[in-house]
Amino acid sequence: MKVRLNKLLADAGVASRRASDKLIESGKVFIDGRRASVGALADPQTQRVTVNGRRIGQRDSRNHITIVLNKPAGVITTLSDEHGRPSVEQYLPKQQRLFPIGRLDADTTGVLLCTTDGGLARFLTNAANGVAKHYEVTARGKLEPPSISALGARNIRALADGSIQFTIVLTEGKNRQVRRMCASQGLRIVSLARTRFGPVELGDLKTGSTRALKPHEERELNELRAKA
Repeated sequence: MKVRLNKLLADAGVASRRASDKLIESGKVFIDGRRASVGALADPQTQRVTVNGRRIGQRDSRNHITIVLNKPAGVITTLSDEHGRPSVEQYLPKQQRLFPIGRLDADTTGVLLCTTDGGLARFLTNAANGVAKHYEVTARGKLEPPSISALGARNIRALADGSIQFTIVLTEGKNRQVRRMCASQGLRIVSLARTRFGPVELGDLKTGSTRALKPHEERELNELRAKA
């Protein structure tokens, strides 16, 4: 069965759909020896699809790899950057072509899932699936009851330096959403960390370090996908 070429490449762990389109535009992708175009369809079972001369096929989902990175501050969530800024690629294993699921802005730290599984990435980034993401906010300003309600803030605590810390839970991932929400309530964020993505928790993972999914995290992710 033919599928869109960028989906085929994403499912095979080559790159995200967006990055796959860029590969196609650059002339590095061929179908049966002919240069492919963005939007093309291909059947991985009957057609030969290559990227930089290497054949690509459908990947068995059981062979996919997903890891957890505790993203440091100052690092952008891309695999490369034309401006030479630090990217998450330098923290990922070199043996596999992993790509980040969704984004964290450069100043936000914490849980970033990286995978070869394009299907998992699409599931987790689709707001309609309602996968919860937990953020720990440290901010300065007053957190009055109306603001608590507007933000859905929980686990609120005052820190010794006069700042406040609280948790926000979201099921969508709009650009800089937590920062914009806090700014709308007159709060200035000092630090922001994603501490949980679905069943995957940051725990004591050190900044800049990676780990494999724990068995219960992998099981729960599969159960969420099955229910969707």
